[in-house]
Amino acid sequence: MISAQHALERLQEGNRRFVTSLKTGQGLPSPTRPMELRQDQMPFAIILGCSDSRVPAEIVFDQGLGDLFVIRVAGNIVAPSQVGSVEFAASRFGTPLVVVLGHSRCGAILATIEELQQPAENQSRNLRSIVNRVRPSVQSLLDTDLRHDMDGLVHHAVRANVRASVDHLRHGSELLEQLIQQDGLRVVGAEYSLETGEVEFFDGLEPG
Repeated sequence: MISAQHALERLQEGNRRFVTSLKTGQGLPSPTRPMELRQDQMPFAIILGCSDSRVPAEIVFDQGLGDLFVIRVAGNIVAPSQVGSVEFAASRFGTPLVVVLGHSRCGAILATIEELQQPAENQSRNLRSIVNRVRPSVQSLLDTDLRHDMDGLVHHAVRANVRASVDHLRHGSELLEQLIQQDGLRVVGAEYSLETGEVEFFDGLEPG
């Protein structure tokens, strides 16, 4: 298995290819190798991303079958099932890199802001569970001048929510902590721009 740094560079290179394809209008090839993957998989990165239909990790990173272990949930939140899925891939396949991938204009962030500003009377408890996970990343920002700037508020909230999920994965699992300390597992945060197609890695770029 490759190193976490090499895995990160592969994702960055793949995203550059994706952005170039958007600018040139030339589609990317879709690498497939199903016969090789019938028995085993060796994903080089784990992506915990949002369920938003505009942010498919394999496409924005230009990767093929078997390259990424992708977990998608609204708001790229971290709940026990997501932690367990990351633990599974990191321990079973030796995958060296975890990326929490948020994105601009995230609907879960917007829904949380709306709920905090004007609580709904009959919100589904299942939807509320997502809002409650995002809430801590938004609440403190509403106490700043950003409450008067919706675009700025959403941008900062998206990144705060990514950082919260990264921190949860780094420190909320004994297994992942062990893999970080002993095997060099890295957990990083990133944001995908719906406007440009670019992924910016902004948290955890330095090893350790």
